Amino acid sequence: MNHELKYAVFGAGSWATAIVKMLCENLNEVGWYMRSVYTKEHLLKEQHNPNYLSSVEFNLNQLKLSNDINEIASYADVLIFVIPSAFMHSELEKLTLDISDKIVVSAVKGIIPESGLLVGEHFNELYKVPFENIAVIAGPCHAEEVALERLSYLTISCADPIKAKEIAKQLSCDYIKTKISDDIMGTEYAVMLKNIYAIAAGIAHGLGYGDNFQSVLMSNAIREMRRFIKKMHKMKRNINNSAYLGDLLVTGYSVFSRNRMFGNMIGKGYTVKSAQMEMSMIAEGYYATKSAHLLNKKNKKKTKLPIIDAVYEILYEGKDPKKTFKKLTEKLD
Repeated sequence: MNHELKYAVFGAGSWATAIVKMLCENLNEVGWYMRSVYTKEHLLKEQHNPNYLSSVEFNLNQLKLSNDINEIASYADVLIFVIPSAFMHSELEKLTLDISDKIVVSAVKGIIPESGLLVGEHFNELYKVPFENIAVIAGPCHAEEVALERLSYLTISCADPIKAKEIAKQLSCDYIKTKISDDIMGTEYAVMLKNIYAIAAGIAHGLGYGDNFQSVLMSNAIREMRRFIKKMHKMKRNINNSAYLGDLLVTGYSVFSRNRMFGNMIGKGYTVKSAQMEMSMIAEGYYATKSAHLLNKKNKKKTKLPIIDAVYEILYEGKDPKKTFKKLTEKLD
């Protein structure tokens, strides 16, 4: 890296806000694109995001705020996308700038529904960003704990280790430890899948299953994740590393997990629509469940995915959670 790179974050949810906070620990200026004019104006007046992590106060001199996606994309060398996967396509349609020479970082937890591609693949195919310029941010790390400055860990995956180290350096601080990986595809799939398993954990909790069952569910989930990722992208990886197992556990067990909360509502009898309306945040696992199901369906030889199949049946086929989980318990070991 011959010059100091400029960074920008796209999105205004809790995870986007947390990433801006991390970057502000190391950079003099951070670009920040947000769709909402109200959010931008509130930030300029009150120094915090009105909707997410409102306890985090920003130094406005460090922020370059805009509601124009092209302005922020033009400003930065490193573009960190933290827009929910369900809305990525519509937001990117506003992009008229050529970003093929930028470093694109995905902190999105899912597949783009319109293309059926991982975020990195989407940028490579539709925006001609080379794979060596694409990176992924994985946990285990909850935005709420970043706001509280509790010790958290991130994994930055990129085919180019120099770029991975640069991004990791700018996200590191006293309360954020980082490591790098070259498993960009596996990490992206893991980030997507863990939200589905968190919904399963939530459904189980809502149905009244206890800690003993939850532990069996999670141990089966990591094995199911390994089978899925191996089928989609075969390479040497340790599924017990923090980016896979650690992120799965925190998303499945934490009270901060929006996917677990969503699943808990479903288990308690909420309809999908009523649970979505009740929540102020997007449960990415809802969209990920359909994507994972369709990806597995495309394979000539389907991978055994009993947990994902059960969640899909409940969310998309309207099957009874109690009966579906009763059948699932017979398939786990």
